[in-house]
Amino acid sequence: MPPSHAAGHAVVLFAHGSRDPRWSEPIEAVARTMRELAPHVPVACAYLELTAPDLPTCVQALASQGARAITVWPMFLGAGRHAREDLPRIAEQLRTSHPGIVIDVRTAIGEHQDVLACMARTALDGITEVDAPIDRTKDA
Repeated sequence: MPPSHAAGHAVVLFAHGSRDPRWSEPIEAVARTMRELAPHVPVACAYLELTAPDLPTCVQALASQGARAITVWPMFLGAGRHAREDLPRIAEQLRTSHPGIVIDVRTAIGEHQDVLACMARTALDGITEVDAPIDRTKDA
């Protein structure tokens, strides 16, 4: 069972990273919004490569701030190799090095039904005939 959002619970948004400093802006924007929505929950961003901080550095910082449970959300559209292999390996190392902290790794955020629904609504934004059936005979 995942830890609750009680005192001592933190969230890490885990993303790939990039050499382009602007690449992380959307991830950091999500973190800012989360902090506005739940100021009592520490939220941090961590990256697999090319961008700092990495996940071990982030978990160490949250642990030093008193986190006893950390939920890690992979900020990937799908569960590719990084979410299936790299992140679980890193999380297991962190559980070993921080035995007093519950580390809950979620599935790729892009596979969450609410995120999928939001992406579908956004992709349809501006299309006024969303509910109208498509007449495919016109192209035939």
